[in-house]
Amino acid sequence: MTAPPPEGASTSRASEGFWTLFVALPAAFSILRLWVESGGQLQTMLLLVSNVSATTLAAAMFITGTPLVTAAIVAAATIGSVLEVSRRSGAPAESARPLLARFTRALPGWFLAGTFVLAFATWKILYLPMLVLAAVAVLQRTAWYGRIGTEPAWMRVAVVSLALAVYAWVVAPTVWHAWATRQSLGVALLVAPALLVPAITGPVHPWLARLISVVCPSGLAVLLLLSAGPVLATPVLPLTVTVIENNVDDGADRLEYVRGHVISGDENNTMVLQEKGGVRYVPNATIHQQVLCSVADELPRYRLRIRGLHVEDSLLRALGRRVRPVAVTDAACRVSPSGNEQVSAATPNLGPARHS
Repeated sequence: MTAPPPEGASTSRASEGFWTLFVALPAAFSILRLWVESGGQLQTMLLLVSNVSATTLAAAMFITGTPLVTAAIVAAATIGSVLEVSRRSGAPAESARPLLARFTRALPGWFLAGTFVLAFATWKILYLPMLVLAAVAVLQRTAWYGRIGTEPAWMRVAVVSLALAVYAWVVAPTVWHAWATRQSLGVALLVAPALLVPAITGPVHPWLARLISVVCPSGLAVLLLLSAGPVLATPVLPLTVTVIENNVDDGADRLEYVRGHVISGDENNTMVLQEKGGVRYVPNATIHQQVLCSVADELPRYRLRIRGLHVEDSLLRALGRRVRPVAVTDAACRVSPSGNEQVSAATPNLGPARHS
């Protein structure tokens, strides 16, 4: 009967596996993202690779992928922390640490702290209460959190009461507005995490710990795969509408609206990756106007604000909106994605209806 490997060796292997994924996954996502952006066409993908700089691709991946990556790390660290605390207390019967517990122990403290800071800056404000809940679960592994339990009861009650009072002051008007307008999901996301803080601290029952250690890794992997789809489908290049002035003697309309993503341009032509598919070379002499547009996913779903900040903005995005307020959408952006006809300004075709 062979002896189990020492704990230090297991932690070292877990750390090496983590850093391998940390380097390999962004590279794989970048390749897949260009493949999806090209519509699955090899020549179009090669054209994108030759014109999209590494800086542009890295910036696009960072902005759109950071919330997903940080959410995965935070979720894994939260579950791993709960399992680790349960193991320390002797709740689980297994002697070996569960997978997520080993993953959490392999994360450097500075990296985990940086992940929470990035999540705080890039997550939508509506999801930040869940981040606070996760932070409480992760902090309970620290010696600092353990010392809190040795403080007098009145001091612990005072600290918790103060934290709840500050949180209620911040979100209470928004919760009331969401309740009055029957936006139940907004109410749940703002209220439920505060109510779950007592339930997520401390060890869990052995049967629940075993269930979490078996179900959660698979569930987390499935959620990551489902969440990765929108990230891969997010365009790398900005969405524009190029207004082309045609020769009316050819029988075509004088103005043609080409909706798509500008790949690059030279002295003669501008390459546009059309939203309906295919690459079009537009002579620069025929370009009447170019307009930068927003995609349908950027339209708000909720009319909720927390202390003046829209709940679907991140803190960084909200800061950017204060520096550069949102401009009025140009009428040229109201072009049907399925064709080049301009839609009436009274009934713009902006995708599926959103919740108000």
